[in-house]
Order: sequence, then structure tokens, then C-alpha cells
Amino acid sequence: MKLHALLLRFTFIVLSITSSLQLFADDEIPSGTIKGKITTSDGKPAAYVSVTIDKLNKETISDESGDYIITKIPVGEWTIHISAIGKTSIDRTFSIKADETFVADFQIEETSVQLNEVVVNTRLQRISSSDYAAKMPLNYLENSQSYSTIPKELIKDQMLTSVDDAMQNVTGIQSMWNATGRAGDGGSYYSSRGFIMQSNLRNGIAGIISNTADAANIESVEVLKGPSATLFGSVLTSYGGLINSVTKKPYDSVGGEVSAMAGSYDFSRVALDVNTPLNKAKTVLFRLNSAYNYQGTFQTVGFSKRVFVAPSLLIKASKRLTLSFDAVLSYGKNIGQQYIFFYSPVSELGYSNANQIPIDYKNSYMGNGLTQQSTSSSYFGNATYKISNTFTSSTNVSYSHSYSNGFGPYSYLVPTASGLNLARADQSTYNNSHQNDLEIQQNFTGDFYIGSLRNRLLFGLDYTNINKHLFFKSNASFFDTVPLYVPGYDYNGFNGTSMQNYYDTTTSGAGFYPERNITNVYSAYVSDVLNLTDKLSVIAALRADHFVNKDFIADANYHQTVLSPKFGIVYQPILNRVSLFANYQSSFTNESSYYAYTPVGGNDSVTLTVAKPEHANQWEAGIKTNLINNKLTGTFSYYHIKVSDMLYTNPNDPNQARGTQLQNGVQVSQGVEFEANAQPVNGLNILAGISYNDSKMIASDSAVLGRRPSTASSPWLAHWWLGYQFQNSSVKGLRIGFGGNYASDNKIVNSTTMGVFTLPNYTILNAMLSYDYRQLTFGVKCDNITNKHYWNGYTTMNPQMLRQFVASVSCKF
Repeated sequence: MKLHALLLRFTFIVLSITSSLQLFADDEIPSGTIKGKITTSDGKPAAYVSVTIDKLNKETISDESGDYIITKIPVGEWTIHISAIGKTSIDRTFSIKADETFVADFQIEETSVQLNEVVVNTRLQRISSSDYAAKMPLNYLENSQSYSTIPKELIKDQMLTSVDDAMQNVTGIQSMWNATGRAGDGGSYYSSRGFIMQSNLRNGIAGIISNTADAANIESVEVLKGPSATLFGSVLTSYGGLINSVTKKPYDSVGGEVSAMAGSYDFSRVALDVNTPLNKAKTVLFRLNSAYNYQGTFQTVGFSKRVFVAPSLLIKASKRLTLSFDAVLSYGKNIGQQYIFFYSPVSELGYSNANQIPIDYKNSYMGNGLTQQSTSSSYFGNATYKISNTFTSSTNVSYSHSYSNGFGPYSYLVPTASGLNLARADQSTYNNSHQNDLEIQQNFTGDFYIGSLRNRLLFGLDYTNINKHLFFKSNASFFDTVPLYVPGYDYNGFNGTSMQNYYDTTTSGAGFYPERNITNVYSAYVSDVLNLTDKLSVIAALRADHFVNKDFIADANYHQTVLSPKFGIVYQPILNRVSLFANYQSSFTNESSYYAYTPVGGNDSVTLTVAKPEHANQWEAGIKTNLINNKLTGTFSYYHIKVSDMLYTNPNDPNQARGTQLQNGVQVSQGVEFEANAQPVNGLNILAGISYNDSKMIASDSAVLGRRPSTASSPWLAHWWLGYQFQNSSVKGLRIGFGGNYASDNKIVNSTTMGVFTLPNYTILNAMLSYDYRQLTFGVKCDNITNKHYWNGYTTMNPQMLRQFVASVSCKF
């Protein structure tokens, strides 16, 4: 179906549903809105002040302009509560009338300087609600799913520059690979609950990139745990969860910030955040975030450079209609991180642990010129229309384009009679390799009552198109083999000039392999959060996906329809303070066609069968808390994920070269996660999390049966961060922070045929110091204080950054 025809059909469906909801909404229980501005005693906007209506379980915080709004409040008399942690507390009773907006402005006792101390003290506080985790506004305690949020305040305090850096603050998440920059690869790779995942979402819709995701335009990062296909589909999520970047929005005053950073290993960065209204009525707002980032290497050769630009336009077309348009443009140039693969059995290598291998940690084992260029450009559009006081329409369009061209060096260990060697190779992308991703999504959300039962309803339609046009250098990629550790050996022979000459002159085995396919996904989903009482709510959701896959290279064409249900329950024994939750969630992976070996009359017979989708089902239960006026928040959960219908090589096929497969593999992943945020005394904030994951194959090839998958990462993970804002007036702008990450041993090779190879456990310590003086902030940090040599990776060993010092200065205007 052509795109314009699809859009016309989609528009017709949306208009039909909108009309129906408008008629339906006229009969709903009437409601209204409360909004206003919170200011300090010296007349300045009061940002990040909590606004709650406890009896309705509704909560928000004031924005940077001091504005707040709470919608869909039933007609009647209610009490609103205004609070800044450790400071002001104001209660006011008001009456809501049908279809009217009640305006309530507040002035707190503190000055802007005093309030800034409170804001600084609460920089590390987790955000308690999300518009995206459930695709509707839902308080964290009301959500039956575990998720973590990293606010921009924490990102700024830790002087982080990318989403990759921010992920060190999420419980149960471990970095596996940095972004390769290659089109089609997506961004960085992480492990969650025993499964690999990537950051593919932006504001709840597709935002796929191939470069490192810059943090310049990040408001917060949300990490949802476990299979989440019901609301977000399977092509953008994994069984471990999803990562959603929430971006900064334009606001109605002039302001911004400019910052500069510099550090060891040639690190340098400049960033700009500027915001302004474009008309006197302040109905057209513009914001621009941009950054230039350069990072050298602790090894002999390597660098990463990226340029990032993210404009955002917000148009308040009417009281009911708001339009927004965004773009994220990124250009990158780099020499790829060192990835060392394992193609030989561990017993032949003679080493079973990364710390045992006689390798020079600081040597990249390559020369200059093996560079790659990449671009990622994403464009977003949103139209939010308030159909009535009970129903809202949100129309979203996302288009992403990623492109790469250049070298992709890698290596693998080779045992020889004289000792362990390193084979050096390359896998380039070329010939305009690119991937295009289009998503059109329509959501209708409702907040209404049927009798005394409150319903928060979501109905959505989604169309996703993924168009891959990738070309990789193939068999000719092997370059040479060199000894691992020989003092004075010249490793510079493997460089851009020599590798290109090799491609140009080698004919034996030369070639490339293309990846050319188009996937269309047509989806519909519905979800309802039903409050049986003010303390007890249940959620039921269902998604239907119809896949149409066309592979122009391999015989992997299929049409499949898959259902993804979701159920949850939340009980709050102490309303708005403690919630007990449980959920059932599902996801799946579409597999391409596969060969099934069947013996017939003593003769080999191979039949082609279309594989069923691989399914993952999760059961999870736990407790969430928000105690002592938001000073103690935490989550404890237990989960059990079972993945069935997995494909694996058929061991009964006498002709293994055919690569026939069976589809009865099963993997079980279960574990516990605990994270907490505490403010025991004024000025001190503590973030901490610990997780344990037990993942194993319980039905599969005998070589891995009963073993932990080599992609499951470290079983034990922990993180912590202690931040303190000095309260003494003479040093009130001074902040210090100290934290770190721990990961247990990681088996990246684990089978009876290949043996066991382990990346050893590590503990990384980081610290920072900053000082605020009027509009200026000065900071310095040290990452990897102990200069630890450590490795991450899945099926690979990748050396990580050594001790690095960074200084920064920023100015708000």
C-alpha cells in the first residue's frame, strides 16, 4: 500500500473514532481543570514544587515557569496540597464545576534563592509519575510495572553527556557494547533481566539512532522492566524491557544555558540550550539544544566525535489543540571501540579469564585511518487535541534515517604453536548503507467514571515500517594475524590505507553481503486501568500485531498475526504512600523461515517450515513506597520470565552444514531488583540499587542446556550515589557526590563445546565536586578513581575507559 493511501485511510479511521468519542464523552460524568502559577516571595517562578489532590490520587509538579495543571477532576469540592520538600506546605479547598477551569495561584514563603536550595537538594529524586510508561498520565504507585527514571537533575549533577552514561544509575542494567555507529545496528547495547536491549524510543514513539545518544536534550530517561510489547510493540522493545528518552520541551519565557567541558584523553565538549517564545501571545515556543563532543582514547589509536542538534517547536493552536514538531540530528565520526571475539574453544586458547590473557590493555592493535562516518536524523510531529474533559486524542508521526559508511575493525583470539595471537579483521558498511523507520501512531485516552468506578482508558492504532538497505564487506575482511604481546612490535600495519588497498586488490574470497528487507507492522491495542476502590486498581490490556515481512535477499517472507495480553493489579494499603503490585506481561519475536529435518524411510528429508513467533511471558510482583513526604522512595520486585519456541540447531541432522533447526527451546530468567532513594537529612540524597538475575536454558542444544546464556551479562549488579548539598550559608552553593557500580563475573562463552570464558567482576568508583555562584556552575569529576582495568561485552571482551578527569563550567541566562 502506498504511503499516501495509508495516511488517508489512517486519517479516516482517526476522524471516525474521534467523532464517536465526542458523542460518547457528552454522556460522561462532568469534570473540570485546575491550573495556576506558583511563585516565590520575591516574585520569581517556583519550579519543581509538588502539587497533589490526595483523594483523587492526582499529582504533578510545577514546571520551570512555575506553572502547573491538573485535568479531569470530577465535579465537587477538593483540597489541593502545595509542598516543597522540607519547606512550604499549603492546603486550599476549591470547587470544580463542569467544563470549567479553576485558576489557583500560590505564593510560597521562600525566596527564589531559598527555593533553589530545596531544588538542589532534590536533584536526585526519582520522578513519581510518567505520561509515557503506560501511554497515559499515571502515578508511579498506580503502575503495576517496574520502571526507573533518571531525571535531568541527576544527569547534570553527575556531569553526564550521554544516555549511555545515565544508564549507570538504573538498577539491573549493564552496558554491553557502546554504539557502533553502523546503520541498522541501533544505539548502545545493554542487558536487562538477562536479555539485550537498546534505546529505541523517544517520547513513547520510535526514535532509532546509530550513534551515541547525546543527553543535551534529555529531560529524563525512563527504563521499563520486562516484556512490554502490549503497549510498545515487539520491534522496539526486548524481553528485558525498553528505554524511553523524554526530551526537553519549550516553555513560555526566554532562557537557556551554555556549558563547556574538558578533560583527560582529549575530551572536550560545548553545549547550548536556548529557549524563547516566538510571538507576544506566547503561543508559539521554540527551544534548541545542541552539542559538540570529542572523546579521545586511553589506547594507542581511537576517537569519537559527534555533532548534535535538536530543535523543538511548540504551537498552542487553541485551548484544545497543541502541535509540536521536533528533530534530532546527529553526525558522528569514529574509530570503532576494540571488540575481541571468541571463535576457538577456550581449551585451545589456554586462558579462561580476561585478566589471564597476556594483552596490552592500552594497545588498540591497529593503526590510524580505520574511520567510519555516520549520520542519524529523526523527525517527530505530535498533535494533541482535547476532545472533551474526559477524552484526549494524540496523533504522532516519527521518521528516522540512519546512514553509515566506513570501516568497522574487530579482532579475535587465535591459538598457535608459538602462543596466543590476535587476528585482525574488518566489516565495513558501504554503498549508501542506510535504514529508514517510519511510525504513525494514534492514541485516545479517557479518564471517566462508570457509576463509582474510575476508568482510565487507552485505545491506540499504530503503523510501523522498517526499511533496511544495508551492505557489509564480507569474506575479504580478514587482514592478518599478529602476536598479542611483543614489546616494540609494530601494529600499525592494520590501517585505513592498507585495508582499503586489500579490498581493492584482493579477489580471492572477496565480496559483500547485503541486508535488504522491509517490515510492515499494523497494530491496534486497548488498555484500561480500573479503580475498584481508591486503593485497589486493576489493569487489562491487549495488543494485536499483523506483520508483513519482505526479504529481498533471503527466503524469509511471512505474514503473521500475534496477540500480546497484559494484566496487572495494584493495592495501596497506605494511599499514595505504599503500593503492592503484580503483573503479567508478554512479548514475542518474529522468526524468519527455517528448515526442519525429518528422517523419512532412512533417507534424509528436509522440509521448509515457517517458524512460529518466539514468545516471552513474565510474572512479576513487588512493593513500591513513597514515604515521609517523598523523602524515602523505593521499589522491590521479583520477576519470572519464560521464553518459549526458541530456535536452535538441530543436533539430529547428519548434515550439519544445512543448518536445520528445531523450535522447542526454552529459556527461564528470574530474579530480584531493589532500588531506593532516601533523603535522611536535609541536603543529603542517597540513590542505591542491587539486582540478581538467574538465567538458564532449560530446553535447547545439549551444549548449553542448563547453562547461563552468554548474552545474559553479570548475575549480580549494584549501583549507588551519595550527593550532599552544603547547608551552611558560606558554602551553600557547594555540592559533592560519590558513587559507583559493581558487576559480578560475566560468562561471555559458556557451553560444553566452546568451554567457559569469564570477564571478571569489577567495582568502579566515581566522584564529583561542583559550586553554584549566581548564574554560574563550576564542576570537576573523576570517573574510575582507582584506574581499574575492566571489561564488558556479550560474547566479546571490550576494554573500558581508565581514570578520567573532567572539568566544566556552565552559565544560565
